[in-house]
Amino acid sequence: MTDRPLTLERPATLPSSRSGIELARGFWELTKPGIIGLLLVTTVPTMIVAADGWPKGNFGEGLVLILLTLLGGILTAGGANTFNQWFDRDIDAIMDRTADRPLPAGVIQPWQALAWGFLLATLGGVQLALTVNLLAALLAEAAVLFYVLVYTIWLKRSTTQNIVIGGAAGSIPPLVGWAAVTGEITWTPFILFLVIFMWTPPHFWALALKYRDDYAKANVPMLPVVSGERETRKQLLIYSVGLVAVSLLGPLGGHLSWCYETTCAISGAVFIWIAWQVWREQAPPMRLFFASIAYLFIVFAAVGLDVLV
Repeated sequence: MTDRPLTLERPATLPSSRSGIELARGFWELTKPGIIGLLLVTTVPTMIVAADGWPKGNFGEGLVLILLTLLGGILTAGGANTFNQWFDRDIDAIMDRTADRPLPAGVIQPWQALAWGFLLATLGGVQLALTVNLLAALLAEAAVLFYVLVYTIWLKRSTTQNIVIGGAAGSIPPLVGWAAVTGEITWTPFILFLVIFMWTPPHFWALALKYRDDYAKANVPMLPVVSGERETRKQLLIYSVGLVAVSLLGPLGGHLSWCYETTCAISGAVFIWIAWQVWREQAPPMRLFFASIAYLFIVFAAVGLDVLV
């Protein structure tokens, strides 16, 4: 996997010919709002655990802290996702799945996307530093730098381990949420970081199996392209088992107990069963993809409920 296309013909459509609604939608889509939605799932429950209840002990003040933390996370993540699409606009134009994204479709021009990414990432960091605390801001900005520099620019086009190592960027929201409440990092948020880190490979590789031909056409060394479908299915199972094992470590941090552990054990057993079926080719990979989303929702719902129960 070496040579990759450096230039492609771009649609001749100029930004001035686009309506305000089209441009606004284009800027919105650059942030990958579907991915950002996972912030809600992983950040808020972590903040509840960090506070051993509702943050600040007061509903109004706690809600303000949560909203400010989410706002900073949304801005920084949106900036990182915009940078990702700006850099990947050449391969996005080749792959059928991404050809209609704002940049390859000509809705947004590259310089506009680059400026938008810088604006969002900068505003998010500054807002977190001024309204939450410096540690939360630094962690959020570290996620941006890791996602852009390590995953997007370096790993994605060079190794099959791109999504494994690069998954660290998307695992940082629990650290941000914990830091927002306590001003420090302890073992519990780090374990939750590891849960998302282990969750990312089976989640993404299941999708990569479906779009294997797309990645091959764009010369991106995703695991199914380089190692084949059978090996990818095996790795899905291995990482699924590892994910459930790591999730069961939650109580070792001293903040989670029986409600969390029981939920992880039951949902984890179901998740491993689906991964086993995918490995045995008795279920399509996309079943595991959708199951992984449900699994993440369930596990982090248990994180918050554990304290409240």
